[in-house]
Amino acid sequence: MHAFESRLPFDISISVSAILYGILLNFFQCPIRTFEGDTDGIVVAPADGKVVVVEETEENEYFHDRRIMVSIFMSLFNVHANWIPVDGTIKYVEHYDGNFHKAWLPKASEENERCTVVIETPDGTEILARQVAGAMARRIVTYPTVGEDCYLDEHLGFIKFGSRVDLYLPLNTNVCVKLNQKTVGNETIVARLMKSEE
Repeated sequence: MHAFESRLPFDISISVSAILYGILLNFFQCPIRTFEGDTDGIVVAPADGKVVVVEETEENEYFHDRRIMVSIFMSLFNVHANWIPVDGTIKYVEHYDGNFHKAWLPKASEENERCTVVIETPDGTEILARQVAGAMARRIVTYPTVGEDCYLDEHLGFIKFGSRVDLYLPLNTNVCVKLNQKTVGNETIVARLMKSEE
């Protein structure tokens, strides 16, 4: 009994270390995923996580008009790689330093450290994807540059520790996800865009 008690702190320490190692190993994965299906007009989830916002709101950085905002929150247990949500051309990339409010708070989208990427689809529709740092995040990595062609299956970037990705879509977009729905990056269909002539 005495030997068991003397090993208990060691066993607990090993178990906790193994759990933390497993979380970090999962967190820093950058999996290769292939979207299966027709990509025309499809907006695919840019991140693993949970939908925390689906609402009409004002977008004041690039569009300066009202858009449908869909936000996906990534917890510590999610892979934090981000994916390109639509096929198209990169029109705008801008990184902003900022605060580190909890990522699920509404003000995080405009006050936290963030990087905004605007993609123009082949039919001329522009969508905005914003990587937002969270309370623990201290670095956002964004891969594409202005003028590049981009496609589903490609990585948009990476956010280190708790964070979220916001999508700003045209008002006539058909949103396919609901609040609290789990998403899988580059697999879950978030929305379907209307054709520009519609």
